[in-house]
Amino acid sequence: QVQVVESGGGLVQAGGSLRLSCAASGRTFSSYVMGWFRQAPGKEREFVAAISVSGGSITYSDSVKGRFTISRDNAKNTVNLQMNSLNPEDTAVYYCAVRQGTLVRTWTRYDYWGQGTQVTVSS
Repeated sequence: QVQVVESGGGLVQAGGSLRLSCAASGRTFSSYVMGWFRQAPGKEREFVAAISVSGGSITYSDSVKGRFTISRDNAKNTVNLQMNSLNPEDTAVYYCAVRQGTLVRTWTRYDYWGQGTQVTVSS
């Protein structure tokens, strides 16, 4: 079993920045693909970003590309999501997720999830 805990959400004005962090338990953190997803009220869960085991492969959704940056620190068992130039459409609960295997963007293929952290962007 892998425990996943997100932190760093909050309220920010449009144009501002937030940094989300995710800690995942387990001695095999360096073997996990890590992903960020988000879900706004009344909408389906959507992919945000994901990073491969080594950090050498990264993928972003078109809606956040150029504004968000995902990174990982295998020594600290953490993955971060730096979010810049936020806009109200980024308002959602953000989830960190873990899987073993290839880098994918489909949320149903991730095995372990955090409880989510709320990000609210005011206009």
